[in-house]
Amino acid sequence: MAAHKLHPENWVDQYADYLFNYAVARVNDAEIAKDLVQETFFAGLKSAKNYKGDAAERTWLIAILKRKVIDHYRKINSKKGKAEVKVNYSAQSDSEGDWLEERVADPFGQGGDGAIENEELGLAIQECITKLPKKQALVFKMKTVQGMETEDICNELGINPSNLWVMIHRARTALMGCLNENWF
Repeated sequence: MAAHKLHPENWVDQYADYLFNYAVARVNDAEIAKDLVQETFFAGLKSAKNYKGDAAERTWLIAILKRKVIDHYRKINSKKGKAEVKVNYSAQSDSEGDWLEERVADPFGQGGDGAIENEELGLAIQECITKLPKKQALVFKMKTVQGMETEDICNELGINPSNLWVMIHRARTALMGCLNENWF
């Protein structure tokens, strides 16, 4: 594999849109996504001396952005002190609905209702998922609940990554609308 070289002067033109779409699909907030992309570019410039050239520039920047997204969620979750929601969608799956963490009752709060609220929220989420179009629900569960890779989902369902992210975005939007009506 030929070593790749960094060209930071071209990053905004070549990768900003791709990185923004990647980030907004994960944080569901355009302003936060813009900040994460900006932080990614800054971190890339800062650590350019560590770039070995084993991966393409875009791949390397995506790896940095993934870390920025993880750091973002760690930061908001540590501030809020919220528990994870464990939602069992099937007997084989015990995964969390990570994008719902900020809506979960605080199990360490003054009231003793946290566990009950989490269980009720899990049931409300399951009910809302049943109201999604079949393919949207399937894609949402595969990506968010089962944690499958984008490429694997696309290959299995015969869709392209853009279509996948549109379906996930629509599913998340519909789920939040349903939960706002029926739970929050």
